[in-house]
Amino acid sequence: MGLEKGVVCVTGGTGYIASWLIMRLLERGYVVHTTMRPNPEGKQRDISYLTNLQGASERLHIFYADIDKPDSFKEAIDGCTGVFHVAHPVVFTGKEPVEVLTKRCMEGTQGLLKSCLDSNTVKRVVLTSSVATLAYSGKDDELLDESFWNDLYFFRSFNNILAAPYVESKTMQEKAAWEFADKNGLDLVTVLPSLVVGPFLTPQIPFSLSMALAMIFGNKNLYEDIVRTQTVHIDDLVNAHIFLLENPDAKGRYICSSHQQSIFEMSEFLSTRYPEYPLPTTEELKEVKPHHVLATLTSKKLLDLGFKYKYGLENMFDGAIQSCKEKGFL
Repeated sequence: MGLEKGVVCVTGGTGYIASWLIMRLLERGYVVHTTMRPNPEGKQRDISYLTNLQGASERLHIFYADIDKPDSFKEAIDGCTGVFHVAHPVVFTGKEPVEVLTKRCMEGTQGLLKSCLDSNTVKRVVLTSSVATLAYSGKDDELLDESFWNDLYFFRSFNNILAAPYVESKTMQEKAAWEFADKNGLDLVTVLPSLVVGPFLTPQIPFSLSMALAMIFGNKNLYEDIVRTQTVHIDDLVNAHIFLLENPDAKGRYICSSHQQSIFEMSEFLSTRYPEYPLPTTEELKEVKPHHVLATLTSKKLLDLGFKYKYGLENMFDGAIQSCKEKGFL
């Protein structure tokens, strides 16, 4: 299944990953349909960071759609050969129970996939999932690949209230997507990124960067969860999305994670490269009690398909910090 440069849809276009993906797709000559949630208060939203992208005036078309109303995506999907389903409800607000959020994600994703199936034009769907769907498998002494899935009973034993909505909703969303795709013969590929780091287009700082820069921001509640962490550059991640859309041999799930480091390695890296920022001491870091230490992940399946990572830790954090400075967060 080789795709010509044609029309593709990116859901959740105002988010961190989706906005960067739109930029790269436009640069490659695609016509891009993207969706954003209607503003419930009817206020105008500043999306100039999308509309000012190179090629946007000619090839970017914006549609309003809501994951709680899957039929609302039909217009955006109509005529597309590929769909990137990146949209995901905000999960760290604590405004709704985990069960409610998870149900929304599952039903919304299956409804969107039905619209893709009904379009008769969509040849492949690339779903943005997460390594959070397999990191809590209870197999911490093993090298985790795409064959692993979370054991949610194991995960719940940590009582990690902050992570619960994200981990459970992403896990069940991807499982629901595979259930639908397998039942209906839909060509689905899922991408499982680790912590995404790098520059950003959005006016707000992405939550993944709040986590990655937690030691610089002095947010102990967040860096307690990065005692060992895997990271990937935003540009590597979106290039992997496009690679998997275009590659005829792509099939199944793909971990996308290029680097792993302990909290002590991260602290040493940050203090050496950015000495102007105060960081927690070694003694303070030794007192950190993580909810869970992530096992080691492998991107072998993605690399064996021919994908190559281009960026190192320096690129990730230089880009993230520069964007934070430009937007007034640092």
